[in-house]
Amino acid sequence: MTVLDETASSGGEPTDARGRVAELHDIRAEALRGPSEKATEAQHAKGKLTARERIELLLDPGSFNEVEQLRRHRATGFGLEAKKPYTDGVITGWGTVEGRTVFVYAHDFRIFGGALGEAHATKIHKIMDMAIAAGAPLVSLNDGAGARIQEGVSALAGYGGIFQRNTKASGVIPQISVMLGPCAGGAAYSPALTDFVFMVRETSQMFITGPDVVRAVTGEEITQNGLGGADVHAETSGVCHFAYDDEETCLAEVRYLISMLPSNNRENPPAHESEDPAERRSDVLLDLVPADGNRPYDMAKVIEELVDDGDYLEVHERWARNIICALARLDGKVVGIVANQPQALAGVLDIEASEKAARFVQMCDAFNIPIVTLLDVPGFLPGVDQEHGGIIRHGAKLLYAYCNATVPRISLILRKAYGGAYIVMDSQSIGADLTYAWPTNEIAVMGAEGAANVIFRRQIAAAEDPEAMRTRMVKEYKAELMHPYYAAERGLVDDVIDPAETREVLIKSLAMLANKHADLPSRKHGNPPQ
Repeated sequence: MTVLDETASSGGEPTDARGRVAELHDIRAEALRGPSEKATEAQHAKGKLTARERIELLLDPGSFNEVEQLRRHRATGFGLEAKKPYTDGVITGWGTVEGRTVFVYAHDFRIFGGALGEAHATKIHKIMDMAIAAGAPLVSLNDGAGARIQEGVSALAGYGGIFQRNTKASGVIPQISVMLGPCAGGAAYSPALTDFVFMVRETSQMFITGPDVVRAVTGEEITQNGLGGADVHAETSGVCHFAYDDEETCLAEVRYLISMLPSNNRENPPAHESEDPAERRSDVLLDLVPADGNRPYDMAKVIEELVDDGDYLEVHERWARNIICALARLDGKVVGIVANQPQALAGVLDIEASEKAARFVQMCDAFNIPIVTLLDVPGFLPGVDQEHGGIIRHGAKLLYAYCNATVPRISLILRKAYGGAYIVMDSQSIGADLTYAWPTNEIAVMGAEGAANVIFRRQIAAAEDPEAMRTRMVKEYKAELMHPYYAAERGLVDDVIDPAETREVLIKSLAMLANKHADLPSRKHGNPPQ
């Protein structure tokens, strides 16, 4: 009998290869099961999936490769030395989404409530480093109770390492945070540093200080969802880009988003063959957008007419509704669309709309996504609250983002384009590669009525019939300075086009700009307005 055939006496550790392999399989089975059936049942009772179930939904079937499955913490004290589960409460690894490599980490709430300790953090640091090195998207499935209090400052330092890597990866690889449970305190800053945040209603929350602390400090009574639930962050704070009713839908939409993004900043987004003809006319646009600039319409329907198969993914759909930011395809190629929404606040720019669009433009520029801007903007929102809230500073963020963007940029003026808002919304003067307009366009410093009141103030006041004089002067101002071809005659618009041909014009223009190359001045980084 050889040494390999020998085994230890009954009750001892196996000493042959087959015994060792059997032991390995038992350990792996224990790690895959998690702490207990009771813990799994408790997770399901909350309407939540387990970490492994979530990974299975996110990634292509059978593609997940786990890293450091057998990792356990080394902490002692407060009973930790008696409880050392495999994975230490976080599952890390890589797999594929539609065949493309994606890295993922998922908190396992069944183990220490998903709380982050030193070993837990080290696993996350490693998978983040691997994602950056491999040039592949990183998805975090967040369901944790914050720092592991029993490990003290070591746990806090673990968060610092995550934040540092989030920042290092910013603009290099897509980073997507999926909130599937609580996220409190400093832990909330990692999602805030990433490109996109998804949340699930009722089961996920994000806040810096929870309801108990708020009650103790301010006396305000509020629930966890009322303070930091999905709807709050999707509609009020703008922290959340996408909110869904269940985890299955949420994770399916994460997969869809990944399909629209490149793996890293050195690649272009995935292109697909489109069955929607590039030369398709959209005669419905002639009736969809009223020529009367005071009549509202739904810009979302314009976007549906222009993009492939009417399909697009709107980002921050429920926050700052007066502007639309969306990812879509034109002739199979991904584009970012920024568009004023006349149905909300007449499509004006305000503080929140400027911030929303600025971040979206920066994301598109970072990941080589061409930008199409659809203008119908009457100006910036006037008011004391806006001025005191810093509309100058916030509006400058959008201006900076456009001026700094080197991807192909096309702007299209549908109707109104007034004042500084026209300049900020990717006008030719700030670097748009091509600017088109419909015959219904009105480009001016301000609306004709306001302009006439300023320019012809004395004539109107001195007239026997001031209203008749005002009407006459408004008509004169429109005829002289606001006719559809005024900007085109001065080279500020490249062409005035038939609305029905817009899709074809955009596709041909983007094809021409596909190999655009533009260099920014040599610098460490800019200092954008904050």
